[in-house]
Amino acid sequence: QVQLVESGGGLVQTGGSLRLSCAVSGSFFGDNTMAWYRQAPGEERELVATHTSRGIANYQDSVKGRFTISRDFVKNTVYLQMNSLKPEDTAVYYCKLVVYRSPRDMEYWGKGTLVTVSS
Repeated sequence: QVQLVESGGGLVQTGGSLRLSCAVSGSFFGDNTMAWYRQAPGEERELVATHTSRGIANYQDSVKGRFTISRDFVKNTVYLQMNSLKPEDTAVYYCKLVVYRSPRDMEYWGKGTLVTVSS
């Protein structure tokens, strides 16, 4: 059974930095994408960044230049380095793994870690 566990959230001042981690346990194989999403209070969950198993990273426009997603394929862990944090980055951050399968992809979610940016 694949499980995802996020860590690294907390309270930080505007302009500060945090590094989130998402450790994946359980076995899977094949092409996949790991992603970070976030959900602010009263808002819908939104995609923040993705990182494919082929090494391609993409970002939501609002975090480009401030956040960096990376993966350690040996440790099966994905990271989100967040710099120059703003109050609008406050949210619960979730990790997601998509393993590509036919006819249906397999998706797994972590339970989230709270990031609070104070002004």
